[in-house]
Amino acid sequence: MPPKPGSGRRRPRDAGFTARMGWRRRPVRSERLRTPAPVFKTRMPSKRGAMEQPNARQDGEGLLTPVFWLVLGLTGVAAGLSGVVLMSLLFHVEAAAFPGSGSYLANVADASGIRRVNSLLIAGMLGGIAIYLLRRYTPGEKTDLDDIVWTASGELSFRRCLGTAVISEVVVGMGASLGREAATKLMGGAFGSVLGGRFGLTAEQRRLLIACGGGAGLACVYNVPLGGAFFTAEILLGTTSLTTLLPALACSALATMTAWIYLPNRATYLDVPAYPFSASLLCWALLAGPVIGLLATGYIRVIGWISHHRVPGAGVLLAPIAAFGVLGLIGLRYPQLFGNGHGLAAPAFLGLGSAGLMLTLALLKPLVTALCLGSGVSGGLFTPVLSSGAAFGAGTGILWTQLWPGSPVGAFAMVAAAAAIGSSMQAPLTGLALVLELTHGGFAILVAMIAATVAATVVVRRLDGYSIYSARLPARTHTTATTTPTEPPGLAS
Repeated sequence: MPPKPGSGRRRPRDAGFTARMGWRRRPVRSERLRTPAPVFKTRMPSKRGAMEQPNARQDGEGLLTPVFWLVLGLTGVAAGLSGVVLMSLLFHVEAAAFPGSGSYLANVADASGIRRVNSLLIAGMLGGIAIYLLRRYTPGEKTDLDDIVWTASGELSFRRCLGTAVISEVVVGMGASLGREAATKLMGGAFGSVLGGRFGLTAEQRRLLIACGGGAGLACVYNVPLGGAFFTAEILLGTTSLTTLLPALACSALATMTAWIYLPNRATYLDVPAYPFSASLLCWALLAGPVIGLLATGYIRVIGWISHHRVPGAGVLLAPIAAFGVLGLIGLRYPQLFGNGHGLAAPAFLGLGSAGLMLTLALLKPLVTALCLGSGVSGGLFTPVLSSGAAFGAGTGILWTQLWPGSPVGAFAMVAAAAAIGSSMQAPLTGLALVLELTHGGFAILVAMIAATVAATVVVRRLDGYSIYSARLPARTHTTATTTPTEPPGLAS
């Protein structure tokens, strides 16, 4: 019955009328209705929503369900165990290539020049054959963890990841100038990919799991659970929401603890003093930060070019021999260039070495690393970049203290290492956390580290915006490449 005139009652509008008028019904969704639902069913007296805090919003498709947490735990343990196996392989290869009772660098330095060159030539021959066979018998199978996570374009191939990881650790152990973490990061992601599929997780859950596995693989071999979690959140997933940080922290911690069954629970770089803060160090950091950013931008461009022009086909049988042979010849004079860079960063953090030596190594390390990477061999860039930054900081720090004394040389190395890593990764929090955990020190000079890292990262972002990870992305296979939503058209590749 229609309402009487003047009665004040309004006729309800149907959905069609609302649509014709162009009105929209605002969906009302309470955080009390989220999945999983909170235990307390009532809001605060203010009636404001809990999910108004940006990092505590809906989980979306990547729900942190009990099954997800179970698979995450299995992934963390698997990443830790794979780290143990791969590091055991690396250490045994190092001992066979350069036997001795000292550190890897000391054993390399004590070896004859012929042994150094031969070790790298053999590594190039073995690596070239293995890569050729891997490409031939696993064509099209995916091993690029970053590309998989960033584009959600499929699953990682476990067998190709395993082959790539083994080859990487063997050539690094024999002296190739590449990082050892690429193999463990890859295997952590591969286990996440396999386990996510076996347990029937959603695509978004699997993506999160692969990223957490990758960060855990990095964390376990360097004993850096916080740095590994930041790597997952800041670099691989690009968000620090609770639904990212909680699983990232849990997975990295589990992998790190699992790896303690073989790897030591201590700092990667031992005996680094607690360096004091000084005005001299801060002023140097403010000046050096932009310079480090400029150098990082150039290095990232070199990495991008090298990655895109890797030797294809049968050429990979010879390219590693040539590239590693060049490294072997340079290594006759500079044995610090052998391996991932630990032997270069360690003395820099302790303030050892001359300014000329450190600056020369800071120049040569990126060049020989790019040469090894361009040969077609897979390897990491984290430690090579960190060691190059540390050497640059030590070398320029020695010169700076001649003008303004008062700061230990090792402090300059730590500040520059954080800036080099943070800017090259385009992940300042990750860079800072990694240097603090790797040395178990640096808290007193954290302000200087932040100043240099921020300045360097701003320069890299302003000049180009690529990182050592985005620069290495493979070319798109389809013909109509589209621009990603987070990147303006001018930067699309």
